[in-house]
Amino acid sequence: MGRHRRNARAILCAMSMPADAGAIDVSALAPAGTEADVVARLFWLMAGGALAVWLAVLAVALFALLRPGPRDRRSGRALIVAGGVVAPTLVLGALLLHGLVLMPRLRAPPPGEAPSGAGPRIIVTGEQWWWRVRYAGFEGIGDVVLANEIHLPVGERVRLVLDSPDVIHALWIPSLAGKIDMIPGRTTTLVLEPTRAGTFRGVCAEYCGTSHAHMRFLAVVKGRADFERWLRAQAAPAAAPRTALQRQGRDAFLRNGCGACHAVRGTPAGGTVGPDLTHVGSRLEIAAGALPNDAEALQRWIARPHATKPEALMPDFEMLPPTEIRAIAAWLGGLK
Repeated sequence: MGRHRRNARAILCAMSMPADAGAIDVSALAPAGTEADVVARLFWLMAGGALAVWLAVLAVALFALLRPGPRDRRSGRALIVAGGVVAPTLVLGALLLHGLVLMPRLRAPPPGEAPSGAGPRIIVTGEQWWWRVRYAGFEGIGDVVLANEIHLPVGERVRLVLDSPDVIHALWIPSLAGKIDMIPGRTTTLVLEPTRAGTFRGVCAEYCGTSHAHMRFLAVVKGRADFERWLRAQAAPAAAPRTALQRQGRDAFLRNGCGACHAVRGTPAGGTVGPDLTHVGSRLEIAAGALPNDAEALQRWIARPHATKPEALMPDFEMLPPTEIRAIAAWLGGLK
């Protein structure tokens, strides 16, 4: 019974959350990437074909209604063969051929990439229920790890390497590309080429457990100079606390064992079970899109994560004094 109550509270919480801000695009029919543009055009082509077929069937039905009476058996058989076999085969075959011709170009690697696949890449791991993101191979910058946000340079092809350690997930950024499965024990690849700057919603498109609906992320597309500046900032260690409250929060974070699951570079915290929190204060959302990134939401998440995300692996910390929870939230919010 208690578990059902927690699930009900999580559903009510999700229903009460504000909708995506207008600045966040989520429509597959408002493409901002090369693949999404192809998918949108293919959709409209198929919709137009479906409309033409529907109008043809409607015309035949009206003809039959307006001219009742017996029909010649031979002409009826010819109509069935032409309309029920030949026409669908030609239409579906043409659509299949058109789709197959488009695929190789969409999956082509970024220009200048070595045949071995070495080079700049973004490794995205789908976990229950969040996204681990690692930037690897970018010149002059070591591996950069963050969570639930993917930043991309506009107008450039970037390779995403996808995997999962637990169950099947599916990464889908409707405005940028089609969805692709993330299968345990197998690595898949998605090549993205954003065509305009902006912030775009991504989701898990494969049911993966209780909090599947709370497994979202953001793709942030920006100019090359802004992207490089952001990446170098992410590679830096965590900023030192600036206030007494933040120092208390850092000490409480370490004292209560949070560093066993979370890493904060520049501190003794080096856990790899949960998201890297080195620059969590700079992220647009927390808890894989389940909550906004503000002080109140951070305190709610620290105290009772299961009220927002049922069966999340993070334990509740509501046993801590409210002053400690507030201090930890203040320190995390300052990690820009």
